[in-house]
Amino acid sequence: MKLLWACAGFLALGFGLVGVVLPLLPTVPFLLLAAFCFARSSERLHSWLLDHRTFGPQIRNWQTHGAISPPAKRAATLSILLVYSISLVMRLPWHLLAIQAVVLGAVLLFIWTRPAGPR
Repeated sequence: MKLLWACAGFLALGFGLVGVVLPLLPTVPFLLLAAFCFARSSERLHSWLLDHRTFGPQIRNWQTHGAISPPAKRAATLSILLVYSISLVMRLPWHLLAIQAVVLGAVLLFIWTRPAGPR
């Protein structure tokens, strides 16, 4: 079972790393999933991810406080606006734009209602 968790962790980590360069793919949710999987498969991999200089603080902040840092909130908002702008430029049908607006609006509401740091 540990091998399955490790494979899922590496898959999530891979998607998270791809999300670093693609605005359509979120990075942090995949890294949180990778941390979850690694916690069940390998203490060494889990510790490596939590101690990572770039990703570790965001993961620890979420795990301990359920918080998203203000820079991460701004980056997510800019990515969402970019994605929606691309959809507008592509002149997608109005019903797709409406669905996208509702879903992305809900994501933004979730992000901006999380605490910014330790309570």
